[in-house]
Amino acid sequence: MMAVERCVVFVLFWVQRAASRRLAWCMSVLVGLTLGAIPQGSWAQVNWPDKPVRWVLSQPAGSGPDTIARYLAEKLSKTWGQPFVIDNKPGGQNVIGAQAVSRASPDGYTFYFATTAALVSNQFLFKSLAYDPQRDFTSVAFVANSPFGLFVKADSPITSLQDLIAKSKATPNQIALANEGPRTFGGIIARLLNAKTQMQSNLVSYSSVGVAVQDVMGAHADAALVDLASSGQLVKQGRLRLLAVTSAKRVPGFEQVPTMAEGLPGFEMVGWFALVAPTGTPVGIMDKLNAEINTLLQQPEVAEHMVAIGPVATPLGSAAKLDAFLKTETERWAQVAKEIGLLPE
Repeated sequence: MMAVERCVVFVLFWVQRAASRRLAWCMSVLVGLTLGAIPQGSWAQVNWPDKPVRWVLSQPAGSGPDTIARYLAEKLSKTWGQPFVIDNKPGGQNVIGAQAVSRASPDGYTFYFATTAALVSNQFLFKSLAYDPQRDFTSVAFVANSPFGLFVKADSPITSLQDLIAKSKATPNQIALANEGPRTFGGIIARLLNAKTQMQSNLVSYSSVGVAVQDVMGAHADAALVDLASSGQLVKQGRLRLLAVTSAKRVPGFEQVPTMAEGLPGFEMVGWFALVAPTGTPVGIMDKLNAEINTLLQQPEVAEHMVAIGPVATPLGSAAKLDAFLKTETERWAQVAKEIGLLPE
């Protein structure tokens, strides 16, 4: 009897072992099929980032866009434990930086912190570009609006936009309106202001915002149309007076200052910043970055810090909404170029 029992136990042991081997084999086949069904590169997207991420900028270190990008990069570095490195490639009216990203590998580790000029207005300034804004880049996330402002000296007799318009019409070509040049953002807004109001201000070009503002404070120029980020603090210090902002809504921190649209319906021209990637970058990585950037921009601490720098944090949402925004902006700039006679060179 004992011998029979031993035989039964022996047989059951090997049957169970064979079944386990078969089960293990079936499981390995199932895992293999599952892995094979996952698109190539998906595992890398799940683990992204597992090395430093590069953000290219077309502006120099210390500029407004650079300050914003470094602030957000630091936040993202803390979130994911990998460095987000800023790579400054200034020059050529944003062309150098844009071209570098257009030629970069779309592996999810190179992005472009782009401006209005790079993605939209350059199309109307150059007969040919070394990159194609629509073909070479894919939308990731909108970051911020950067309004421009109309500034005068703190004790200027000009106290409003309507006052400036009236004085300019009364003394044609006598009101000096400082800006960075006829083909810069501020210069184009100044030309648009002249066109829409029939005012005849004398548009004076300067080598930089700083020099233009200094001339306004020294009473060598009557007013300046420059970005709010560069001169907003001078208003708070009582050295400049801000007559109007170019955004559709009043700017946080300057709620008492009207928009140009309040006196000139439909007048809206702001700079902005957006993150894009080389075309072909994995969608999973871009979605992941989009979600985190939008989360950051909605945090009160981040929004307040951005306003202190100058721009207004603007969480737009999905990449598709950024696509739609870029289309609208391109149409807007086409109309502006036509209205002021801006021709590509």
